[in-house]
Amino acid sequence: MPHDHAGHAHLDPARGDRRVSIAIWANALLTAAQIVGGILSGSLALIADALHNFSDMASLVIAFVARKIARRPADERMTFGYGRIEIVAALINYTTLILVGVYLIYEGAMRFIEPTEVAGWTVVILGGVALAVDGLTAGLTWSMQKGSVNIRALFLHNLSDALASVAVIVGGALIILYEATWVDPAITICIALYILYLALTEIGGPMRTLMLGSPPDMDCTAVIDAMRRVDGVADVHHVHVWQMQEHEAALDCHVVLDEDGWQRIEATKAALKDALSGFGITHSSLEFEDIHHAHQQARLFGHGDTNKKEGVDVQGNAGRP
Repeated sequence: MPHDHAGHAHLDPARGDRRVSIAIWANALLTAAQIVGGILSGSLALIADALHNFSDMASLVIAFVARKIARRPADERMTFGYGRIEIVAALINYTTLILVGVYLIYEGAMRFIEPTEVAGWTVVILGGVALAVDGLTAGLTWSMQKGSVNIRALFLHNLSDALASVAVIVGGALIILYEATWVDPAITICIALYILYLALTEIGGPMRTLMLGSPPDMDCTAVIDAMRRVDGVADVHHVHVWQMQEHEAALDCHVVLDEDGWQRIEATKAALKDALSGFGITHSSLEFEDIHHAHQQARLFGHGDTNKKEGVDVQGNAGRP
C-alpha cells in the first residue's frame, strides 16, 4: 500500500512553539489551582485531575524541548539528525501517563476504604476552570497533532483532561445534591482507567519506531513485489524497512540483477527508487549483486542465511528459480 503523507498539517515552527508555550503556562496555573483546591475541599478527584494536568504540563515542556532539538541538522555525532527525539518524548509522555493512572487507582481504592468529606462547590468551580483550560490547550494543539506523534501525545493528554474535568464537575454536583461522597473516588478510578486506556493504546507507535519497525501502514510484501517487477531485477533479499523519523521511511536491501539489469545498472537503480517513492520511502540504500554471484539461501528480511535458523522457522527464502 503506498504511503501517503499529503494530509499532514505543517505549521510554522515559531507559531507552533508559541502555542505550546501558552499551553504550558495555562496548565501550570491550572495545576497549582487544582492542587490547592483539592486539598482545601478534600476532593481526591480534583487532585487526580490536577496530577493529570501536571503530567500534561511536564509533557508540554518535554515536547517543547524536543521540537527545538529535532530541528538541529545532522552532524558527525548524530549522522541521522535529531528528529527522533520527538519519538523519545512521546514515549516518555505515554509512560508518565501510565504511572499516573496506576497511582490514581491506588489512591482511589484507599479513599473507598477511608472516606473523607468533600466540598462540592469548590470541586465544581475548579472543575469548570479546568475544563476551559483543557479546551484551550486541546484547541492549540489540534492542528499540530495531525503530523507529529509528539504533539499527538499532548493532544490526547488534554482531550482526556477535558473529559476528566467534565467527570469532576458531575461528581461535584452529585456531592452537592445527594452528599454522595463515594462518587469522588469512583470518578478518580474512572479517570485513571481512561488515562491507562489512552496511554496503552498509543504507546505502541513510538515503541515500534524506536525498535526500527517498518511503518505500520506499509505493506512490505507489496514493496518487495514492486521491486521484483522492475526490469532487470531477478530478486531481492536482506531487506530492512524502518522509519528514520516519524514521516520518513527508509529501506536498505540487496538486489540481485540479471545480465540485462547489470548492463544498465544506473537505469535499474533509478527505476527501483522510483518504485520505492510510491510507498513513501524517501531514503534507500541498495547493494547490487550479479545473478551469477548472488548470495545463496539469503533471508528475505533481516540478514544472514535461511539455514541458520537458531531454533526458529524463518520465512522468506530469497532464492527463486
